[in-house]
Amino acid sequence: MSALPVETTETTQSTGSVTTAASGIPASYAVPAPLVAALTRRLVTGPRPEVRPCITPLTGAVLHELPLSTRADVQVAIDHARSAQRAWARLPIEQRATIILRVHDLVLDRQVQLLDLMQLESGKTRLQAFEEIADIALVARHYGRAGAAHLATKRIWGAYPVLTQAETVRQPYGVVGIVSPWNYPFTLPIGDTIPALLAGNAVVLRPDPQTTLTALFGAQILHDAGVPDGVLQVVSGEGPTVGQAVVELADYVCYTGSTEVGRAIAQTAARRLVPSSLELGGKNTLYVRADADLRRTVPGAIRASFGSAGQLCIHAERIVLHESIADAFLAAFVPAVAAMRIGPALEYGDDMGTLVSQRQLDRVQAHVADAVAKGAQVLVGGRARPDLGPFFHEPTVLAGVTADMACRDEETFGPVVSVYRVGSDEEAIALANDTAYGLNASIWSRDVRTARALARRIRTGTVNINDGYAASWGASGAPMGGMGQSGLGRRHGAEGITKYTESQTIAAQHLAPIAPFGGLDDRRFAAALTGGLKLLRRLGLR
Repeated sequence: MSALPVETTETTQSTGSVTTAASGIPASYAVPAPLVAALTRRLVTGPRPEVRPCITPLTGAVLHELPLSTRADVQVAIDHARSAQRAWARLPIEQRATIILRVHDLVLDRQVQLLDLMQLESGKTRLQAFEEIADIALVARHYGRAGAAHLATKRIWGAYPVLTQAETVRQPYGVVGIVSPWNYPFTLPIGDTIPALLAGNAVVLRPDPQTTLTALFGAQILHDAGVPDGVLQVVSGEGPTVGQAVVELADYVCYTGSTEVGRAIAQTAARRLVPSSLELGGKNTLYVRADADLRRTVPGAIRASFGSAGQLCIHAERIVLHESIADAFLAAFVPAVAAMRIGPALEYGDDMGTLVSQRQLDRVQAHVADAVAKGAQVLVGGRARPDLGPFFHEPTVLAGVTADMACRDEETFGPVVSVYRVGSDEEAIALANDTAYGLNASIWSRDVRTARALARRIRTGTVNINDGYAASWGASGAPMGGMGQSGLGRRHGAEGITKYTESQTIAAQHLAPIAPFGGLDDRRFAAALTGGLKLLRRLGLR
C-alpha cells in the first residue's frame, strides 16, 4: 500500500511546553482507492449499502468511504459463518494451528502497509503502531504452538478407578461475535479472532467504523494464511445497531470497550444465556517506590502514561510517588514530558500522536478544565494543539487532584496523568485499590521481591514491575483481563482460548455398574461403597 503524504517536514520547533513537528499546513494523506475497494469487498453488505465517510484524525480529511452493513446483513453473516464452521471444526487442530503460525510470518512481512493504515485510521505514532504488529506475531506464535495443548482432552479419575474411564473434551461454541474498538485497531480484532478460530469456531467481527480498514487487512492476512472462505465474516457499522445485532445473534460474545456499554452487553448475553468476555475501562496506577531507579522509571512512566496518546485501557492515569523520591522524580519527569515530540508523521520518531476524534478531545479538555477550576495545578501541557491537527492535545501532568475532580476517579482516556504523594507502601496500595476499576497497575522498585509481594495486594488483573504494561501484555501465555468494573474473562494464555469452548465430559463404565450388583442389596452396596471410598481416601487418590 502506498499511503501518500502530500507534505511532510523533518524540522522541529519548540513550543515552550512540548517539542512538536513544525506547524503550518498539516500533512495530507490518502489511501489508494483500489486498496479501499479490495479491502471493503470483504464486508458483508447489501448490493447498494449506505456509506459513511471516515476521516483520518491526523488532519481531519476524509480518508475513505466505508460501506455499512445492516442488521439483515449481520444475520446473513451469522448464517454463512455457522454453515462454514462445521467443516472448519472437523479439521484436525494441528492443521488449524499451521494456518495460525502462517499469520505470524505474514504480519511481519506486511508490516509497512499495516503501519500506514493503523496510523492513518487511529492517529498513533509509528512505534506505537508497531506494538500491535509485534503483539499479533506473539499471539499467533503462542496459540499456533500451544493452542492444541490448551484444548487437549484430559483424563479424569472416575467413581471406580480403572472401571470408570472419564475424559473432558472441548467443543467450540459455534459462531463467536467480536465487537472491537478503535484504539488498538489490529491487536484487538485479530488478537481475539486467532484463538476463537483455532478453537474451531467461526467468527463474525464488527470492528469500529473508524478503523475498519485495518481490521479488514488483518482478515485478508488470515484468509491468505489459509482460513477458508466463510469462516471469518466482517460486518461494519455503529455499535448500537450493527454491534448490537452481533451481540444478539452470536453464540459467544467478546467485547472490548467502555464499562457502560459492557454492562448492557452483559445483560443482553445473560438474557440469551450466551457467555461473554468483556475487557472494559481502567483507572490504572503507577507506583514509584522510594528505591526506584529514576533513570529507568522516568522514561518508563512516560511510555505508560502517554502511549497511544493515553487512549489505552491499560495505560497509567495515576502516578503515585513515595514522598522521599517525589521531588527528584518530578524534576526529571516534567522536563522529559515537555520534551516529547508530538506530530502526524508516517515514520518513526514521534513520541505521541493525536487523539482520535473531537469527542475524545472534548473529554480530555473537560477533565483538565474541571481539575484546574477546582484547584489542580498543570505541571506541564494542558493545551489542545490545533496547529498540529484537529484533535492533538499536549501530554499533560496534573498535581493537587482531589476527590471532587472528574479526572480523579473517571477514566480520562487521553494524555493526562495525575501525580499523588504517599508516605508508605501501605498508602500506595490503598490508593491503587481506591477505584471501582481493576485492570492494570505498575510498580517501580529495585527490590523486585518486595514489589511482587505488593503486587499481590493490588486488585487488578495484571501488575507490571519496572514496566508500564508491555511486560504483562506481551506475556501471551499468561491471562490478561480485569477485575471489578474492568470486565469479565481473560484473553491470552489457556483461558484466552478455552473460553471459546464448552467443556464436555465423556465417561465410560466397565465391568460393574455404579449401582448394586452381584446379589448385593441396597444396604450392603452402600456399606461396600463406604469402605471403598475410605480406602481411596487413605490411598491419597483424587
